[in-house]
Amino acid sequence: MHRFYLDENREDLLLREDARHALTVLRLKKGDSLEVFCGNQRYLAEIAELSGEDVRIRRISQLPSTEPRLRMTLFQGLPKAEKMEWIIQKSVELGVARVVPVLMRRCVVQWKPAEASRKMERWNRIAREACKQSGRCIIPEVSAPVPMNGLSPFLSTLDVTAVPWEEAEGIGPAGFIRTHPALTSLGIVIGPEGGITPDEMGFLSREGCFPITLGPRILRTETAGIAAISALMALYGEMEGNA
Repeated sequence: MHRFYLDENREDLLLREDARHALTVLRLKKGDSLEVFCGNQRYLAEIAELSGEDVRIRRISQLPSTEPRLRMTLFQGLPKAEKMEWIIQKSVELGVARVVPVLMRRCVVQWKPAEASRKMERWNRIAREACKQSGRCIIPEVSAPVPMNGLSPFLSTLDVTAVPWEEAEGIGPAGFIRTHPALTSLGIVIGPEGGITPDEMGFLSREGCFPITLGPRILRTETAGIAAISALMALYGEMEGNA
């Protein structure tokens, strides 16, 4: 079934971009069924009226939400462009609420302010498309890149933040959940291709972050975040079926 997002200001109208797709690409008609998302809710609906560029819908019944109870933020050390796009797509599919690129000392790419607008538009479009494909109710935000010392305001809003680090020992995802059994929000910090430096890990520790291990194997940056998200989502019960 086709999935669309509703206009937050007019909850009976599809967003303009979705309406254009429904009309010109899918050629949907009055009475056609569709799935719509608004806020944290998901509904079975049908097209009630087509008027110019507007598509007005009628909600039929509420469906179970697909959003995790655990609000997870991925802080990703900025990798090469194609890797960042893949990380955004897959982390959104897995249920993250926000992606924050981080400018770390060992990043192999340089953030160019002149390209910022174009990249941000593309990253957020990738997030939106991943949401529709996976049936997410809420479109996560991909923030503009921030320096490591700019993370404090983000970290302070979370219950706790885990840092998979190749030099960490002992506590992995299962051990982490035993010491943090009940969370509503969680951050995950992933280093870039060159990894997180000891000084950066020291800063994160002073900010209250917890280093964890993902096992004895060294994971690439595009693998580490997805592995950590998957493991923690599963351990916190976010990969079970709807009750």
